[in-house]
Amino acid sequence: MFKYRAEITKGEEIRYISHLDYAGIIERAICRAHLPAAYSEGFNPHMKLAFASALAVGVTSDAEYMDFELTKPLCQPEVFDRLKAQLPAGVELRKLKTFSGKQKALMAEVNLAKYEIAVPLTGTEAAVQAALAAFNQTTAFIYHRVTPKKTREIEIKQYIAAPLQAAVRDGSLWLTMDIIITQSGSIKPGEILGVLQQDFALPVEVSQALIYRRALLGSGRPLIDLV
Repeated sequence: MFKYRAEITKGEEIRYISHLDYAGIIERAICRAHLPAAYSEGFNPHMKLAFASALAVGVTSDAEYMDFELTKPLCQPEVFDRLKAQLPAGVELRKLKTFSGKQKALMAEVNLAKYEIAVPLTGTEAAVQAALAAFNQTTAFIYHRVTPKKTREIEIKQYIAAPLQAAVRDGSLWLTMDIIITQSGSIKPGEILGVLQQDFALPVEVSQALIYRRALLGSGRPLIDLV
């Protein structure tokens, strides 16, 4: 099999689709490009397509990564041009590399995600700084993630790689956060924002927040550079 790693985006046009639908968009584009995609064996074969880290609904991204395989060797420029031409609005193919031999799965390589959140400000900058200072100085905080089946306790500070930063622009608060991703789990930026508002009195309108993933890194490097 012939392996490729792509850096792609998820733009505003498709902000509110699920990860499953996003993957379906990519699969259909590969088919329309008439690329000889490799499929798994068995009763329910599926395209050999893997992503680094699933995006939540409502989150855009400047740099998502996927690995896929072809059954025939095609040069990188041809694959790039054919796939790029078939991607819809909201998905841009930015980089493509070929690789061979053994390579860690994308999900095993990624260990850090960088986010920005834009959210309407409902209070003063002084209140913002007080909330962030309190959160950043806290050494541990238990968040209760509620799902239809159970409630799970998560110590969220273990997933915060650096102190949160903030700036006010045009009536909105822009938060930046670096979130650690592990094989056993992580925390979502929207969950951190909720904690800041509910437990640290951050004066924002959480329901109107827009979340942007700016980078996915492995050992401090973009995942496209690891092949």
